[in-house]
Amino acid sequence: MLIVQKFGGSSVANTQRVMNVAQRVAQSYKDGNEVIVVLSAQGDTTDELISKAKEITVNPPKRELDMLLTTGEQQSVALMAMALSELNIPAISLNGYQVNLRTTSDYTNARIRNIKTSRIKTELARRNVVIITGFQGVNRYEDLTTLGRGGSDTTAVAIAAAIHANKCEIYTDVEGVYTADPRVVPNATKLDEINYNEMLELASLGAKVLHNRSVELAKKYNVDLVVRSSLTTAEGTVVKEVTMEKMLISGVAGDDNVARISLLGIEDKPGKAFQIFSTLGKNKINVDIIIQSIATDGRRNISFSIDKDYLNEAKEIVDSNAKRWGATGVEYDENLAKVSVVGAGMVANAGVASKVFEAMYDEDINIHMISTSEIKISVLIDNGDMKRAMRAIHDKFDLGQ
Repeated sequence: MLIVQKFGGSSVANTQRVMNVAQRVAQSYKDGNEVIVVLSAQGDTTDELISKAKEITVNPPKRELDMLLTTGEQQSVALMAMALSELNIPAISLNGYQVNLRTTSDYTNARIRNIKTSRIKTELARRNVVIITGFQGVNRYEDLTTLGRGGSDTTAVAIAAAIHANKCEIYTDVEGVYTADPRVVPNATKLDEINYNEMLELASLGAKVLHNRSVELAKKYNVDLVVRSSLTTAEGTVVKEVTMEKMLISGVAGDDNVARISLLGIEDKPGKAFQIFSTLGKNKINVDIIIQSIATDGRRNISFSIDKDYLNEAKEIVDSNAKRWGATGVEYDENLAKVSVVGAGMVANAGVASKVFEAMYDEDINIHMISTSEIKISVLIDNGDMKRAMRAIHDKFDLGQ
């Protein structure tokens, strides 16, 4: 069996954990499997490297930041190859350039274009465990690029799809996918299985157990995906196309990295929304929740939420274009959070939204914005209310043990 195993930063955070992972990989190898391992940087290495960059400049050039950040994963794979060597397991470490993982040129947030699998297949044929850096690739200029936070998951799934692996196992510091973050909601329960669409929504809405783009790839290429703990042997959560029974609510997610931008007094005439959001799109600012007020005196207010990491870039764009768009004023709020409920069974059951709003009312939490789809409801609230809101909604739907 050909298996891709991805281990996150916490799983290889120190020497003891590196050896623990090496022993697990060694056992998979001894069981007769061909094994590809994808690793993140150790512990908080990426954050530490970002801090080092910001000691030099507040706004480091993105190309140079990628050059710096890719060193974190290279440390991890080299150490893992050494650890496996100590266990008498043949292994080789490779970076994104060596495996020819080709990406777009969007530094710090590149997307995978294709993977040339010849080097990987050659090393597997030599009976090596192939250890590959997650989170990174190389663009058409031969520059190293990174895939954004959580990008090692996407690396693992992309490799599994490209090489037609039998299974892709994502190892983390929790035992699978839970109905909520167990560090926030103590009575959260582990799911035995979840479908791709629900997992994609949860990942996109703040659940950090899987990178949303990894779920997109798994769904597109029908990759057999399992989320497991690197610290125990417990069975994990299977992510697949169809689950046995559609649950009303599969989970609650929270994201406190949210900002809101409000454009005030926009003229009430066709094309204004297009002007605004096409400009943001061209500058790669992804917009989430959008609300447009009812026209008053021929003018409207348009509010939208974005990832707070892109707020400074968005401010530059909005401030330089607000007059052209005809806005009479602009407001920014970065002290917000988004709480969402996700469930494939939601579409066939009335009253889900009212339960969410009731939970907010019970906790005296004010809702700023609302967004809905067939399988999710999201509310934008004050940042300080996020954890309380997650627990309240979780309890309202009786998702606890």
